Amino acid sequence: MGAMTTWTIAPEPFDSPVAAALWRAYYTEVSDRWYLLHEARRTDPDELEREIAAHTGAELAPPSGQLLVARYGGEPAGSAGVRLLEGGSAELTRVFLYEGMRGRGGAAPLVRAAEDAARALGAVSMILDTRGDLVEARALYARLGYEETEPHNADTYAEHWFRKRLT
Repeated sequence: MGAMTTWTIAPEPFDSPVAAALWRAYYTEVSDRWYLLHEARRTDPDELEREIAAHTGAELAPPSGQLLVARYGGEPAGSAGVRLLEGGSAELTRVFLYEGMRGRGGAAPLVRAAEDAARALGAVSMILDTRGDLVEARALYARLGYEETEPHNADTYAEHWFRKRLT
């Protein structure tokens, strides 16, 4: 029997080629899912390029943020970002696995690594928001001990808000 393929998770510069490819894939998927659900079309390519360029991820850089990249068998497979907020909270964002990497047990260790990174930044709780149609994400967060809360932001696309104590 061959060796099991393993997950590794490590910090990655937000502007590395690997991070840029993951951001593009993440944004394309969540945008296309929204437009297909609400307007029966994919994202306009020009809009996609504008939005990807406008959200560099610079807030996910030290000293107040961290971008993590998960690799499966050494190949980039997913990402998660954290950024420190006022009052001891950190925000979990850009949690994503390439479609072909889902169902292999990487999502939970990726979120746990993000929680560890948030603790290292000094956070005592983690918050996040997600959409109603991202049912897999909501199930993952509930399984990992996140509790649904009242809205903590007014993001246009946020429909569900979660919080977890990290201490």
